[in-house]
Formats: sequence, structure tokens, C-alpha cells
Amino acid sequence: MISRRTCLAASSLLTAPVLAQSSKPWPTRPLHIVVGFPAGSSPDITARTLAEPLSQALGQPVIVDNKVGAGGNIAAEFVARARDDHTIGLMINGNMTIARLINPRLGYDPLKDFAPISLIGISPLVLTAPANAPGADARAFLQAARASGDRWSYGTPGVGTVGHVGMELLKRRVPMAPVHVPYPGYPQVANAMIGGELQLALLPPTLAAAQARAGKLRAIGITARGRSPLVPEIPSLAEAGIADFNLEIWNAAAAPASMPPALVARLSALFSEIVRTPEMRSKLFQQGWQAVGSSSEGLANRVRADAASMGEVIRSARITAD
Repeated sequence: MISRRTCLAASSLLTAPVLAQSSKPWPTRPLHIVVGFPAGSSPDITARTLAEPLSQALGQPVIVDNKVGAGGNIAAEFVARARDDHTIGLMINGNMTIARLINPRLGYDPLKDFAPISLIGISPLVLTAPANAPGADARAFLQAARASGDRWSYGTPGVGTVGHVGMELLKRRVPMAPVHVPYPGYPQVANAMIGGELQLALLPPTLAAAQARAGKLRAIGITARGRSPLVPEIPSLAEAGIADFNLEIWNAAAAPASMPPALVARLSALFSEIVRTPEMRSKLFQQGWQAVGSSSEGLANRVRADAASMGEVIRSARITAD
């Protein structure tokens, strides 16, 4: 359990700047963390894991609200429009970077309507194939993928997701030409590969590794420059000759842009300290995340960098929500 002493110490150190600007201590009522995915989903579990130590530090209840739909964008728009100074979001990278590039009619601008708080956790994806996929190793498999042309298909949890944009990026780097087939979620993608409907996909490491260990799927390589402690047994795609290919999924805390900077700074410091504790690092690792706990500026830099790199792929591949 996160040390109460740690949380109380962080709270006392960070109260003064806020009190200097307000006659009332903040928060004055429960803080709400809005999540765009259902109970039991990865973002929901992470938010609920963070809620208890955050509540201890703030001295107020922290409530997780699930506002499900549109790949998390309904919740993201709700956060962007919040004006009560007691609402923040736990979001995935797509909601904070490329959402509007995919759908210009989106009701919020990810780069303008959020105040970044902290990057919580990161994870590579795993290029995964059926257990009987051709090729004795990753290089041979990619050679077979190149030769297959558009006879192969790849699955993703939807248009514009990191799994989709990432595969389009990989197609240009290999090069290869599998056809995109969207599914409701990653479990359905994995099941479709097991059933022989798909030839490859980018899956979260916990899912890919579990299926590979069971002999149902084959893990080809992770989308990182080096091996990941989350799945150290799986080689990187760099080892298969795809140099400098680095693609990660991540989740982060963000506030509405209207939230006073002093409150954002306080939340950023609290999230950073909580996420970096050994207890929280262990819990996030078990959930499939490498803990980060960045500063607000660190998250802002990551948002800008990812929006630029993935935006280039979205425009060249003409990926839209329509």
C-alpha cells in the first residue's frame, strides 16, 4: 500500500502555492477522474489504482467516472469542457494526440483543450502472428509478409487507434501491404488470429505474451528500440533489422485547459510522486505498464512529438473516421 506518510508529506509541500491564490483550500469537494472505457478496462483499472493514494494526499474522495464511447473521445470531450476545477481525465494517447486528425468534427482539440498533468505508464506493442505463421525467425516472417502483398490481413481495435496507425507506419518501414480489418477490441483481434482470419496484428504485450506462451499465437517482435522488461523474452523489431522503430501505447492524466495553473502543478507533482513509489510501480507493472510519472512539461512534450510523428502517417495513409 502507498505510504500515508508519503502522501501527506507531498500534500503539505504542495498546498502553499494554491492557498496563496485562494481563500479556500483546494479541493473543496471530491475529485472526479473521468475514464472513457468500461469498468475492468486497462484505463479504468489504472485510474482506480491511483484513486486511493491520491485521495489520501488530497484529503477528499477521488471518484472514477466511466463515460464510455467513441474510443474514449466522449470522456475526453467531457474533460475538455469541464469548468468545475474538480474534474480530470485518465486518457490513452490517441485521445490526447491524434483524435482530431482522424475526425476533424471532434468536439475538442487535443493540443489546445487539455492541461497535461503526468504521463502515467508506457508500453510497446507486439507484432503478433498465428502460431503456424511462416518463417523460422522474425526476419523470415517479415520477408514472407513482404511477399504476401495484399493477400494478408491485419486486425486492430478500430480505425485511428495506435494499433492501426502503428501498423500503417510499419507497412512503410518493412515494406508490406496487408489489408486493415477493424474489430471491437484487442481480445477479438487475438481470437481472429487464432481462428485463422488474420495474419498479423500489433497487440498489447500482456495479451500477446500470454497467447504465445499458450502456443496459440506467435510473438514476432516488440515495437521498441530494445527489449522491454514487461516481456523480456520477446525480441525487438530492431533485432529483425527495422532500425529506430519505436511505437508505444501510453496513458496519462490531464485536466481541462481552464484549470488554474497552480492546481495543475499540484496535481502533476502528486501524480508524479505517487506513480514513482515502489508500490505503484509494481501495481502498474502487473497491469502491463512501465511506470513513468512525468512532469506536466514532460507529458506536453510527448503529446507534441507523438502528434507530429503519427499525424504524418495519418495524412499519408488518408486515415479518417468516416
